[in-house]
Amino acid sequence: MGHNEHDGTSGTRRRSSHWFAAEGRSGMLYRSWMRNQGFGAEVFDGRPVIGIASTWSELAPCNAHLDRVAEAVKRGVWMAGGFPLEFPVMATGETLLRPTAMLYRNMLAMQAEELIRANPLDGVVLLSGCDKTTPGLLMGAASVDLPAVMVTGGPMLNGKYRGQDVGSGTHVWKFEAEIKAGRMTAAEGHVAEGCMARSNGHCMTMGTASTMACVAEALGMQLPGSAAWPAVDSRRMEVAQEAGQRIVAMVEEDLRPSAILTRAAFENAIRANAAIGGSTNAIIHLTALAGRLGVDLPLDDFDALARAVPTIVDLMPSGRFLMEDFCYAGGLPVVLRQLDEAGLLNSGALTVTGRGMGENVADAVCWNTEVIRPLAEPLQPAGTGTAVLRGNLAPDGAVIKQSAASPALMRHVGRALVFDSPEDYHAVCDDDDLDVSPDDVLVIRGAGPKGYPGMPEVGNVPLPAKLLRAGVTDMVRISDGRMSGTGFGTVVLHVAPEAAVGGPLALVRTGDRVELDVPARRLTLLVPDDELARRRAEWLPPKSEDDSGYRWLYREHVLQADGGADFGFLRGGRGSEVPRDSH
Repeated sequence: MGHNEHDGTSGTRRRSSHWFAAEGRSGMLYRSWMRNQGFGAEVFDGRPVIGIASTWSELAPCNAHLDRVAEAVKRGVWMAGGFPLEFPVMATGETLLRPTAMLYRNMLAMQAEELIRANPLDGVVLLSGCDKTTPGLLMGAASVDLPAVMVTGGPMLNGKYRGQDVGSGTHVWKFEAEIKAGRMTAAEGHVAEGCMARSNGHCMTMGTASTMACVAEALGMQLPGSAAWPAVDSRRMEVAQEAGQRIVAMVEEDLRPSAILTRAAFENAIRANAAIGGSTNAIIHLTALAGRLGVDLPLDDFDALARAVPTIVDLMPSGRFLMEDFCYAGGLPVVLRQLDEAGLLNSGALTVTGRGMGENVADAVCWNTEVIRPLAEPLQPAGTGTAVLRGNLAPDGAVIKQSAASPALMRHVGRALVFDSPEDYHAVCDDDDLDVSPDDVLVIRGAGPKGYPGMPEVGNVPLPAKLLRAGVTDMVRISDGRMSGTGFGTVVLHVAPEAAVGGPLALVRTGDRVELDVPARRLTLLVPDDELARRRAEWLPPKSEDDSGYRWLYREHVLQADGGADFGFLRGGRGSEVPRDSH
């Protein structure tokens, strides 16, 4: 059979050869059981074995087409002389999973890491789609540090309703407000919901799924231009096939995530996120990913690095267009080239192509300057990206997406109207007798990593129905939770420490005055220190109902938002050393 134990270039033994080139009973067992799938003996000739980690699931609608994407990856692997083997990992679909997919991102990362390490793989292709699958797979791959390339599943086609483009997620909030205000019937809403999701793929707004696809490309972990191709475009399959070919070469080159995911790559991703008007959730995921690699990335860097970057991509929820338009305008390479020409890109940062980022995007052309604007004519000026706030209400930080907020509310003082959970708010928000005014500040707590648990996307709660009927379109909202990247409004998020661990948010009472000053980057509870000390002495932590199972593990070990809400015991890498053979 001729089991070659060498890679043909460096002369070192392939990782997979510890299984498939093993002598005696062990090798016979490994090879024979693989052959029951119909693989011929020649696949064990020492060629690179490539895992395809797929988050395909019909319970994750955004990822339900990844089985077909995997077939395209396999074609590429075979073409390049590799041996592809697909395996499932947890699909954390935000659309159906309760209480929130974020609760399970760390589980996905653990599962991916352990499966990659425990199996006879030399490299891996990561297939993702919905919000948490992209960072979860990146975190797992970074921790095991075998050659890896990401292939996201692509956005849906633009939604269409009554002659206008509608965006997934973004128009959910808008249609809900219209129905509550009596300007849209429930029957019309039922028709509209089917118009938002008319093809395979993830959200076609610049929500978290699209943001993280672009972030993966900006980090150098995804092939240039591949973040934006629609899920049903044939070129999505072409780029998947190309990724299959490229991963075989990456194994030969021993090009690993640790060589790509450097501080320079994270700086590129942060600036790209600012330029595209990306989701605040990117902060949580990039922080967690950096922790896996030992890259120093404090929260304030997200503000500092983004301040010089204007928002130039005119996509919902900050703008008008959708991902299909972004793709046809030239996609992320155009954005990265503009950043490079302005001296805002680390052009030498290594990518999965084996080249620097600047070289990858040097020939990018913009085909629609309305969708991707020149830096000199931006959608939003520099300094209006995601801001990091601090103050006595958020000593470890909070964030606000300025491009999706109301300029008139960037400096605001109002009375706090406090709710201990999102459910408490939803129970009364439609009541006509709710004591609320447009100047109030809605405080939604109990939504942090430990408190919910899982830090759900609930910060941008809908406005009270009576205010919507009166024509009010925005209010300041403050939460220790997150919000969907498709959402909009003047919403302060990720307040740390969260209320459930005794953060200052736990001490706020209805009637207190809260000051938001985004230009000064301050979030202040206007209550004397001695009164806050008195309240703290009276505060009791909420009782947890979880005394076993994964939720218990999560509550016990999850870090706060400024730590990326990862598990503390998963920070740092554990490598790809071949496990012991028990046969």
